[in-house]
Amino acid sequence: MNQCSFYPGMPYRRTENVTRKLAARHAAILDAARDLAAEGGMAAVQISAVAQRAGIAAGTVFRYFPSKAELFAALVEVRAVAEVAALRRAAGAAPGPLSALAAVIATFAVRVLANRRLAFALMAEPVEAEFENARLRFRRAVTADIEAHIRAALGAGHLPSQDAAVTAAALVGALVEGLVGPLIAPAADDAAAERAQALTLLSLRALGVVDARARGLVVQTQVRADG
Repeated sequence: MNQCSFYPGMPYRRTENVTRKLAARHAAILDAARDLAAEGGMAAVQISAVAQRAGIAAGTVFRYFPSKAELFAALVEVRAVAEVAALRRAAGAAPGPLSALAAVIATFAVRVLANRRLAFALMAEPVEAEFENARLRFRRAVTADIEAHIRAALGAGHLPSQDAAVTAAALVGALVEGLVGPLIAPAADDAAAERAQALTLLSLRALGVVDARARGLVVQTQVRADG
């Protein structure tokens, strides 16, 4: 524990005000990193640029995150928590396990398309090996949530028998490639919803949902990218 400079030997305790300021600065750094990644990908997330965007000195950023890799890992963790929370909100508003699964897939697609450059940076952009583990954690978090909903739909008898873990991993791979892959042109604003619906329908068909029912689930699913 730090020592108090006024009374050597006595432990220094942070006041609530200091703790709030430190937390606010930590959040401001991550917000700046997120915004830069959303604008220019991981190449744009440099410590000096993050410091300038956050309105602080570069040395201050280093006190919170000693390296770009640690900053990236923290950014990935924050975004993974936010994305999984959004998926769970969408599932919670659905009337049953199969519609919840459709809502989760559609929500993921809509949110990725709404923040395509950031999603590409977090999930698909070529990066150095030191960043790969953090990025895998993001994909695993999303995959685990989708897997849980596949298992629920299986348990309710809505899907044919299948390995939920394998299916979830394959779906996330297909969704990422179909949403932000290098072979896919960015969707125009007025086409984003249509692309999200098409990929949701593709996913439901791959899961074994008969076409008519799959189409009905996609039509019924209403999702938003905010939050």
